[in-house]
Amino acid sequence: MTRPTLFLYLIFVASLTGCAQKTNHDAMKTENEHPWYKVLTPEEEQVIVHKATEAPFSGSLYKTNDEGTYICRRCNALLYRSSDKFDARCGWPSFDDELPGAVLRVPDADGHRVEIQCANCGAHLGHVFEGEQFTAKNTRHCVNSLSMDFVKKGDSLPSRLEVALFASGCFWGTEYYMKRAKGVIATDVGYTGGTKDNPTYKQVCTGLTGHAETVRVLFDPAITSFEALARLFFETHDPTQEDRQGPDIGTQYRSAIFYTNDLQHQVSEKLVALLEAKGYDVQTEITKAGVFWPAEQYHQDYYDNKGGNPYCHFFTPRF
Repeated sequence: MTRPTLFLYLIFVASLTGCAQKTNHDAMKTENEHPWYKVLTPEEEQVIVHKATEAPFSGSLYKTNDEGTYICRRCNALLYRSSDKFDARCGWPSFDDELPGAVLRVPDADGHRVEIQCANCGAHLGHVFEGEQFTAKNTRHCVNSLSMDFVKKGDSLPSRLEVALFASGCFWGTEYYMKRAKGVIATDVGYTGGTKDNPTYKQVCTGLTGHAETVRVLFDPAITSFEALARLFFETHDPTQEDRQGPDIGTQYRSAIFYTNDLQHQVSEKLVALLEAKGYDVQTEITKAGVFWPAEQYHQDYYDNKGGNPYCHFFTPRF
């Protein structure tokens, strides 16, 4: 494990300690905030989390002309090539293209502009404009320097980790398979998809919170892919069962993928289509991830701590 990966892993493990004692304030995080992302300075947080804009001509990357790659300041995801950077004389770094799947376009809250976000973690980057005729591609990604880091050509890129959220019945069994998958750095279990803040296991078990028992997976996309993990998800439970898995019945045991970026959404829909083409009546819910609430400590790594094997999760080749 590389030093950056080890550092992020230790932060992840620390976030699990005492999760049963988390207060409502501790757990009230936006969908973009995860404990294993890099710590931001107050100035970076204003831009990346609260969508502020740095002063023009003030950014450290505005005049950078070296060959290399621009990456997300928060999660290290690759964003832009230096060959796509140009000087628009606007006061902020400008690019006429992004790396495939790296940037998500979202209608801005002002109702006029288009915001750009890191597709991996949702960090605010800036805005995208078209029709200005600066380059042949007729596109300008206007990006805050505070949202990015720059890695010179020839230097090693830092580790980039990604998050996936899967629900497939009792989260003990889902975690059992996910944590053993190649490329998975860490896992924890919890609740998401509902309306109750900081829910307890007892509350979720009533089926009235809207939450599903869910496993949060931290993985290294340089070793595995979201698609590989999603295929494992579909092959270790029965996705044709609605609001249940084996003997466990209720909406909290539903089959669901809570996608964290546009690529995960597309891959999930593709795999469902593949299964339906094979004749499976897939009931899996595919929805955008919201707040993940860690479950009580005694639920974490259940089978590793208690022994035994999952009672309603079995590997069944489906693809």
